[in-house]
Amino acid sequence: MTDASKSWQRPVWLLIVCGCLIGVISFGARANFGLFLAPISAEYGWGREVFALSIAIQNLVWGMASPVAGALADKYGSGRVLAGGGVVYAAGVALMAYSSAPILMHLAAGVLVGLGVAAASFAIVLAAFGRAVTPEKRSLALGLGTASGSLGQFVLVPVGQAFLSAYGWHTALLLIAMIVLLVIPLSAAVTGKGSPAGAGDTQTIRQAYGEALRYRSYVLLVFGFFVCGFHVGFIQVHLPAYITDQQLPGYVGANALAIVGLFNIGGSFLSGYLGGRYSKRITLSGIYFLRAVAIAAFVLVPISEWSVYLFAAAMGVLWLSTVPLTSGLVAQFFGLRYMATLFGFVFFGHQVGAFLGVWLGGKLYDVSQSYQVVWWIGVALGVFAGLIHLPIREQPVARLATAGQA
Repeated sequence: MTDASKSWQRPVWLLIVCGCLIGVISFGARANFGLFLAPISAEYGWGREVFALSIAIQNLVWGMASPVAGALADKYGSGRVLAGGGVVYAAGVALMAYSSAPILMHLAAGVLVGLGVAAASFAIVLAAFGRAVTPEKRSLALGLGTASGSLGQFVLVPVGQAFLSAYGWHTALLLIAMIVLLVIPLSAAVTGKGSPAGAGDTQTIRQAYGEALRYRSYVLLVFGFFVCGFHVGFIQVHLPAYITDQQLPGYVGANALAIVGLFNIGGSFLSGYLGGRYSKRITLSGIYFLRAVAIAAFVLVPISEWSVYLFAAAMGVLWLSTVPLTSGLVAQFFGLRYMATLFGFVFFGHQVGAFLGVWLGGKLYDVSQSYQVVWWIGVALGVFAGLIHLPIREQPVARLATAGQA
C-alpha cells in the first residue's frame, strides 16, 4: 500500500478541514486590502501609487519567499512553516494600522505581510494535500484547497467592509490581524513533509531546480502563471477604487470582490474535476482566453452595478481555477518530493505578475487618472497566456518516465 493510500485512511479529513480554514483566513484577509486603498491614500494625501506599491512589494516578497517557504515545508514539515507564517502575517497587518509614512507602509504591508503570507498560504497547504491523498483524488483535493481561499474572499471581504464602516480603517486592520492569528492553532493539523528519497533517488534540491528550469513545459507554466498574477493582483487591489471612480457606491466594490470569491468556489472545483479527467493544458488555455474576453467586455460595456456583478461572477469562475491545474502539472512533471519547492518557484512568476499589475495600476492612474491602459494590457496578456499553454507536454521528466518503466 502506498504512503498516499495510508494517509487517506488516517484522519486526513482533519488535515483537509484545517488546511481549508487556513486558506479561508490567509486569502480572505489579504483580499480586503483593496478596500483600504482609497481611505488610506486620502487620509495621508499620498496618491494611489504609494499604497499600491506597498501591496505590489507584498506580492513580490510573497513570490520570492515562496520557494524558500516551500523548501522549509518539504524539509521540516508544513505545520511549523504555517504557524511561523501566521505570526509574521498578523504582525504585518497590525503594523499597517500605525504606518503613517510610506516607508513604514512598505515595510509592514509589503515586506512583513509578504513574508507571512508566503509561509501561511495555500501553496504550503496544497503541497500537504498533494502528499496526503491518492493520485486519483489529488486534482479534486487541490481544487478543494483552492476553493477555500475563494470562500475566504467571499466571507471575509464583507466582514472587512463592515469593520471599515463601523470602526475606521485603523481598527479594521487590527481586527483583521486578530483573525489571521487563528492560523497558528489550525496549523497543528496540517502536517507532512517531502517524501524521503527512494532507492537510487539522490536528487538534491539544487538538482531539482536545474531539472525544472531545463524542462520547457515548466518554463511555459511559469510565464502563464505570471499572467494569472497580473490579472488577480490588479483586479483585487484596484477594482473597488475603479468602481467608486465611476460614481457607484463603495459597497459595490466590496460586493464585487465577494462575488469573485463565491463564484471561484465553483470554478476551483470545476477546474479540479476537469484536470482529473481531461487535458490540464487545454483547460488552462481556455481559462486565459475566457479571461481576455471577460475583461474586454467589461471595459467596452457601459458600467452599472449589474455589469460589475456580472464581470465579478465571470472572473470568479476563472479566478483561481488556474491553481489546481498548474500545481497538478508540477506534480505530474516532477513528482511529489519537491512539489512545494517547485510550485513555489512557479508561484514566484505569479507574484512578479501581481507586482506589475498592482504597481502599474497605481502608477498609470496617478499619471492619467484612468485605468483604461491597464485593463487592455490585461486583455493582451490573457491572449498571450492562452497561446503559450498550448505547447505544454503533460508528461513527466525523463528521469521519472524511465523509473516508471523500470
